[in-house]
Amino acid sequence: MNGSDPGDASGPDSRDVPPPVAVPSPDPAGPAPGAPADPAVRTSRAGRDLPAAIAVGVGLGGLVLVSLFVVRGVFVLVVVGFALIGIRELSGALATGGTKVPVIPVGLGAVAMLVGGWIGGAELVLVALGVTLLGVLLVRLPAGAHGYVRDVTAGLFVLAYVPLLGAFVVLMAVPSDGAWRVVAFVVTTISSDIGGYVVGVLAGRHLMTPTISPKKTWEGFAGSLGTCAVAGWLTVSYGLNGPAWVGVLLGVLTACAATIGDLSESLIKRDLGIKDMGSMLPGHGGMMDRLDSLLFVAPVAWVVLQMLVPVA
Repeated sequence: MNGSDPGDASGPDSRDVPPPVAVPSPDPAGPAPGAPADPAVRTSRAGRDLPAAIAVGVGLGGLVLVSLFVVRGVFVLVVVGFALIGIRELSGALATGGTKVPVIPVGLGAVAMLVGGWIGGAELVLVALGVTLLGVLLVRLPAGAHGYVRDVTAGLFVLAYVPLLGAFVVLMAVPSDGAWRVVAFVVTTISSDIGGYVVGVLAGRHLMTPTISPKKTWEGFAGSLGTCAVAGWLTVSYGLNGPAWVGVLLGVLTACAATIGDLSESLIKRDLGIKDMGSMLPGHGGMMDRLDSLLFVAPVAWVVLQMLVPVA
C-alpha cells in the first residue's frame, strides 16, 4: 500500500523526504505558485493528511481482517470490489489521454477471474483471462479501426494490472491456512510503507530515483527492507509456523516488489499528467493509489508461500 510521491505530479509517497526549499508544483492540477495552503487540511511532513490517512488505513485493514477470519468467501467479494474500483479509476486515468478502455468486458472478466480463482484455482483464472481477452477484442470492434490497437492494448493492460495480479491474493486465501497467508502478505507490504516513511522522513538524504520520485531515498528503502524482514519473520513464523528464514526472504522480496510497484504507478501518473488515480480515500487518493504495491507484491508472496511454507 505504498503511497505515491509527495510534492511531485504523482501524489504523496510514504517513503519520501520533504525538500529543504519549497518549490512551486509543476503539476497543472496542483495549486498555483504562491497560492496559500488550505489551513483546514492537516498534512504530515511527507505531504499527506496523516490523520485521515491513518483512519482510512485502519478502516480498510479492519474490513479485510473481518472478512478473512469470519467468512473467507466474503473476503473474495471484498477483493472483487477493490478490483472493480481500481479498474474504474485506471480506465478513467487513461481516458485523460484519449484512450477508451473497453470497461464492460474488463470488469466482467475481473469478476470471473477472481471468483474463478476461489472456486477452481489458477486453472480457472487462466480460462477466464483467455475468454476476457477475446471479449475485449470483440467489444471494441464496432468502434472502428481508429485507435483500435491503442484501446485494446490499454484494456489488456488494465486486465493484467488489476484482476490478474489481484487473483494471486485470492489464490493465497484458498488453503485452510489461507487467512494467515493473506495476513502475512498484507502486513509485510504495509510494513514497507511504514518503514520507508519513518526512516525516509527522519534520515533520508540520498535520492533513489530523482527523475521518477524526486524525494524517494535509499535510506527510506533500507527502512522498508528492515521493517519488511521483521514483519515477514513474525507473520510466517507465528502465523503460519513456517521457517524464520522464509519470513525474512518474503520481507526482502516484498520491499523490492512494493518499491517497483510504487515507482511504476508514479510513472503512469506522470505520463498521464495526473496527481492521483482518484479521490475516494482521504489522505491516500484513489483505490489504485493504495493497491499499487499490493498488486506487485501479490504474485511474489504467493510463490514464496506456496513453494516454501507447507499448508498447515
